[in-house]
Amino acid sequence: MTPSSEKAQVSVVIPCYRCAQTIERAIESVGLQTVRPAQVILVDDGSGDGTIAKLRDIKQRCPADWVRIIPLGQNAGPAVARNAGWDAATQPYVAFLDADDTWHPRKLEIQYGWMYGHPKVALTGHVILQNGASWPIPSDNFRAQQIDPRRLLFSNVFPTTSVILLKDLPIRFHPAKRHSEDYLLWLQIVTSGHLAFVLDLPLARRHTSACGEARLSRNLWAMEREELANYKRLRDGRLISRLMHSLLVPYSLAKFLRRACSKLVGY
Repeated sequence: MTPSSEKAQVSVVIPCYRCAQTIERAIESVGLQTVRPAQVILVDDGSGDGTIAKLRDIKQRCPADWVRIIPLGQNAGPAVARNAGWDAATQPYVAFLDADDTWHPRKLEIQYGWMYGHPKVALTGHVILQNGASWPIPSDNFRAQQIDPRRLLFSNVFPTTSVILLKDLPIRFHPAKRHSEDYLLWLQIVTSGHLAFVLDLPLARRHTSACGEARLSRNLWAMEREELANYKRLRDGRLISRLMHSLLVPYSLAKFLRRACSKLVGY
C-alpha cells in the first residue's frame, strides 16, 4: 500500500503560546514538505500578546482552507491546546509540532508513508536534531524499531515534535498536567497494547534558546514530580504492576539527581 503523492492524510497540530517570533519558521517547514499535510491546526493557548495576529497573517498567506486557527480563551497549557487541535482534526493521522521546532522536508513523506503501509501501528516517532546540526541526507533503508512498554517506562523515546499517531485513539493528553503530559500519553498508549515504533532517522530539529534551556533547568523538579505521578497513575490504573512501580521510582529519582548535579557543576 502506498499513499497518494499529492498530500498526506495528516492534520498537523501546533500549540502556540507567545510564539510570534518562531511560528512562521515552523509552518514554513510544514509547507516545504515533499508530501504536504492536508490540514494545519494552530491553537493559540491564550497568548495575550501579538501571537494571534501573527497566526491570522500567516493563515491569509497560506492556501485556502489549509490552516485553521483555534483561539483558547485563556492559557491552559500544551495538553489542553494539543487536545483541542486533535479533536478538531479531520484526517486519520495527527502529527504534533512545537512552535519553535522545524521538520525535515521529507518527514511526512517518510514517516507518514511508513505508517500508511503499517496501518496497525498507532504511534511513531523519530530522532530529533539539536540547534545548529545540519540535516543529513535521509536513507530509504532506515530501521523502524518497535518500542515495548518496558523500554518506554525507563526512557521517553518519543519527543512530541516527532510524533504521528492515529486520530481515533481513545486516549488524550491529561488536561491538568503541564509537565510530562506527553510521556504519560505515550505510556498509556503502549501499556494499553497499541503498537509503537521509532524510526532511526533525524526528521526534526529542536531550536531551543538559552532562555528556554534555563527555564527547563528551573523546572527540573516539577518535571520529576510529574514523571513520578505518571508512574503512580499507571500503577493505579493497573497498567503496570506494583513491583514495576517500585523499580521505576528510585530509577527516576536517580536520573533526576544526575541531571540536577550536572546542571549545578555546569556540564
